[in-house]
Amino acid sequence: MRIQILGAAGGEVTGSAYLVQTEKTSILIDAGMFQGGKEADNKNKLPADANPAKLNAILLTHGHLDHSGRIPLLIKFGFKGPIYSTVESLELAQIILEDSARLQTADAMRHNRKHWKPGKTPAEPLYSSEHVQHMKEMGVPVRLEEHVIISEDITARWIEAGHMLGSGSIELSVNEGGIKKIVVFSGDLGPVTMPLLKPFEHFNKADLVFLESTYGDRDHKSYEETIREFENIISKASESGDKILVPTFAIGRAQQIIYHLAELFHFKKVKPFPVYLDSPMALKAFDVYRHHQNLLDDEFQELKRKGVFPLEPQYFIPSETAEQSKALNNVKGACMILAGAGMVTGGRILHHLLHSIENPNAHILIVGYQGRGSTGRKLVDRWPIIRMFGQEKALKAQVHTLNGFSAHAGQTDLLSWFSYLAPSRPKVVLTHGEDGPRNALAKCIKDRFGLDATLPNLRDVIEI
Repeated sequence: MRIQILGAAGGEVTGSAYLVQTEKTSILIDAGMFQGGKEADNKNKLPADANPAKLNAILLTHGHLDHSGRIPLLIKFGFKGPIYSTVESLELAQIILEDSARLQTADAMRHNRKHWKPGKTPAEPLYSSEHVQHMKEMGVPVRLEEHVIISEDITARWIEAGHMLGSGSIELSVNEGGIKKIVVFSGDLGPVTMPLLKPFEHFNKADLVFLESTYGDRDHKSYEETIREFENIISKASESGDKILVPTFAIGRAQQIIYHLAELFHFKKVKPFPVYLDSPMALKAFDVYRHHQNLLDDEFQELKRKGVFPLEPQYFIPSETAEQSKALNNVKGACMILAGAGMVTGGRILHHLLHSIENPNAHILIVGYQGRGSTGRKLVDRWPIIRMFGQEKALKAQVHTLNGFSAHAGQTDLLSWFSYLAPSRPKVVLTHGEDGPRNALAKCIKDRFGLDATLPNLRDVIEI
């Protein structure tokens, strides 16, 4: 068996994809999109190294774009096999990818209006909504803990990853020549303190483990401390009548922020103010969360019993149309606007930043990971000048970074998750992390468990 790493390697965090090949079967674990800058765009223009028409199946850990974003591209180039994942991941991926196709089409049209010349090849989206629609017919829902026969020689099992609704870690049981090998893919792991979601579960045995390392070099602030900081920022902005802009991932982070605002408002810790959810995709995601709320954690269920239902629109004002979004730039007084994209690589948040970034009384609240090359990372690093829509704007707004809201496990949680596998002495491969974090995590694994970790580059092959 050989496994080629087609993304989230060599110090990158986006584009997760693993091509698993046995003598009889060829499958992909995830098929994510690269994000952040021109280099990422260039990598996304080609299909995965696998021949899409010869792939037997795709196994999806969860629906985020950096794990699912190239699936419609594979469909465009001939993939016709099943896509296995939890029902929640399939539903959320559909929402995310429909939005991705729409944005790509709009970006291509905008580029052609400005730059097209006779004889010049026009810009085209990577894929269209038609390719995304095909996914509905190809999705095969799986249950957590269920053993799923993928092919004659591969069986798969998903367990809770605690990263987003429906997210899972995947275990492959591969039988070649009468010899059974177990390969584990962590997917993205969430911190055990993440609200709404149940904590991650563990596998107990593996021959080979692919482990994410996004925050392999550090732990986040405690969740309690982060909530106190969040409450302080919200309270001060409410009292002074300031605008708060939150670049937010539409699925996961948007629900998390509304959850905490609902607590603050309901229990009168903060005077309520308008909260605008300026994301059609997030609004669709709320419907999925409501439909599957039985999967949410005990804290959510307790809040609901107390009369706080954080998924209800009484705690936010939906902003669906472009006209409604533009009107928010004229809102006066204290308010919060949650809009994508989460890494400020596009979307409605850019328009809001354009109008508020030079206002020293405005607040920009960063609540998630910001990839290298993204505008979000430049905000975190407080670049003095931020370029948007061809305009250079001075960064005068107040930037607050709350890493404690991250949907990724910190170093301690990553090591805890791996500790259940360590006694079986697996080969360890660290992906989905920049060089600093994955080097630090590799050292921890060596010091604590006596195991050497491999730090692969893009397109490296691991054989077992």
